[in-house]
Amino acid sequence: MNILIINGPNLNMLGLREPHIYGTQTLDDINNELTAKYPNVNFTFFQSNHEGAIVDALQSTVRKDFDGVVLNGAAFTHYSYAIRDAIAILMIPVVEVHISNIHLREEFRRHSVTAPVCVAQLSGFGSDGYSLAVNMLLSYDKKKTV
Repeated sequence: MNILIINGPNLNMLGLREPHIYGTQTLDDINNELTAKYPNVNFTFFQSNHEGAIVDALQSTVRKDFDGVVLNGAAFTHYSYAIRDAIAILMIPVVEVHISNIHLREEFRRHSVTAPVCVAQLSGFGSDGYSLAVNMLLSYDKKKTV
């Protein structure tokens, strides 16, 4: 199975950024844990602080052999209709992940414009949310309509 893990703005600063909210693990730590935990999965890891680069990464799955996407859109989750529309194009499942529980945070973080075009949203499980999302993709019923 080939899974694309996409991380949005400021997630390259994990470990330094508000550790009381996001923990002390770095993005590399999370990626390395996934690779070790799922040796039979081919991961492609992508992080960008730029909205268009994330749209390009999502669109690249149409032409490549990906089976699913784990997306932590970070702040783009709350207002990027461009990313939402890029997800809607895909014929593979996308699971939205957030390290913190966005529903218990500031009002502007409580709404996701991307969740309605994803097969699931995981929020508040810390870095374990990535693993949970991979498990969902591994067990996802391919007969379902995305």
